[in-house]
Amino acid sequence: MTSTERGPESGAREAHPDHLGHVIFITAAAAMGGFLFGYDSSVINGAVEAIRDRYDIGSGTLAQVIAIALIGCAIGAATAGRIADRIGRIRCMQIAAVLFTISAVGSALPFALWDLAMWRVIGGFAIGMASVIGPAYIAEVSPPAYRGRLGSFQQAAIVIGIAISQLVNYGILQLADGDQRGKIGGFEAWQWMLGVMVVPAILYGLLSFAIPESPRFLISVGKKDRARKILEEVEGKNVDLDARVNEIETAMRREHKSTFSDLLGSRFGFLPIVWVGIGLSVFQQLVGINVAFYYSATLWQSVGIDPSGSFFYSFTTSIINIIGTVIAMVLVDRVGRRPLALVGSIGMAIALAFEAWAFSADLVDGKLPNTEGVVALVAAHVFVLFFALSWGVVVWVFLGEMFPNRIRAAALGVAASAQWIANWAITASFPSLADWNLSGTYVIYTCFAVLSIPFVLKFVKETKGKALEEMG
Repeated sequence: MTSTERGPESGAREAHPDHLGHVIFITAAAAMGGFLFGYDSSVINGAVEAIRDRYDIGSGTLAQVIAIALIGCAIGAATAGRIADRIGRIRCMQIAAVLFTISAVGSALPFALWDLAMWRVIGGFAIGMASVIGPAYIAEVSPPAYRGRLGSFQQAAIVIGIAISQLVNYGILQLADGDQRGKIGGFEAWQWMLGVMVVPAILYGLLSFAIPESPRFLISVGKKDRARKILEEVEGKNVDLDARVNEIETAMRREHKSTFSDLLGSRFGFLPIVWVGIGLSVFQQLVGINVAFYYSATLWQSVGIDPSGSFFYSFTTSIINIIGTVIAMVLVDRVGRRPLALVGSIGMAIALAFEAWAFSADLVDGKLPNTEGVVALVAAHVFVLFFALSWGVVVWVFLGEMFPNRIRAAALGVAASAQWIANWAITASFPSLADWNLSGTYVIYTCFAVLSIPFVLKFVKETKGKALEEMG
């Protein structure tokens, strides 16, 4: 998908919409894709142990079932832009909504392990689409004066989706008397956990019929009159609509559609700036953050916490994730990207080290000793907080700003692909690593957090306050 237009500045860029409430509704509706992104990514947390028990599988097979959704994510993210440029942003959202719905129903009612994996791939494809379409659509319909704040709706929706999925899982577990395989209405609790997603998926689909198509897409297919009408709705009646349409057309003509070959350098394969983007993406995942969202219930149960308690702690870490994200959104334009990244790396390294120490203790009656148990819980929450207020947000900000205009789209695609691959590596390896040595696993994550500090200091340049045209 082509990037948002950045043509010459005009009076339209200072216009304030007459109906800001309508614009907020449009943005929130589009951000439902982000909510489903977060929800579908983390809802599996509540079903991990039940799936292991029902299908009597080992850690390696279990990990592949959990991680296989990331293959769909990568494919969906890679293809969503082209689909949206051909059929429109709204149609793309509707396809994603249908895929989310199919995935929810299929995952809740699997015949066997193989089709559960297939439904997860389909859900992953929808996640990948939502991760691309939501931010692009919001940027294209937002009034320039509000674009930054409205753009933050997507990240906020993702972390809220994660939290709500854990709250729903906890509530369902209570109805099943604390048994993930307990029956509710003829189905096991874990099936309800995966199936409930059908509700927000259908809502997302319905909302997509209530919001307008992107003016940029309409102009690209020659529907200028419809584009003018939508621009008037979102930017106000005092805007010179003809000038805005011309501005968008001019920006589209100027755009350089970057290709993979544009990213290649003479010595190290990719250009140095592309390697920096890949490094940021990989470090974001190799600290083990998705263990907290995919496996936290299993993790806490493995050290003696009962299922209800483990699900509750999964929910509280999700709330901490929201708080950290809000802090990052407030500070990222005030203190800069690099300082937040460095503070986050230091905080994560310390928290992960304490987790590694706590998990090194021998279990007493199947539980961690009291001191180590408290340290593990506190450190897990501190880790999520420092990640959320730093790398969880600033990496995406960096990736959107750090690349030169001529390679931005292609470089973003490579960096995002590296992120999905690293995500898959962590997700697929954790169960087997935890069986090997849980403390040692957290030592590995600690090392990556420590290594991210010199990486940021040496290779990552601050982008705060710089125009995109200054990046080189």
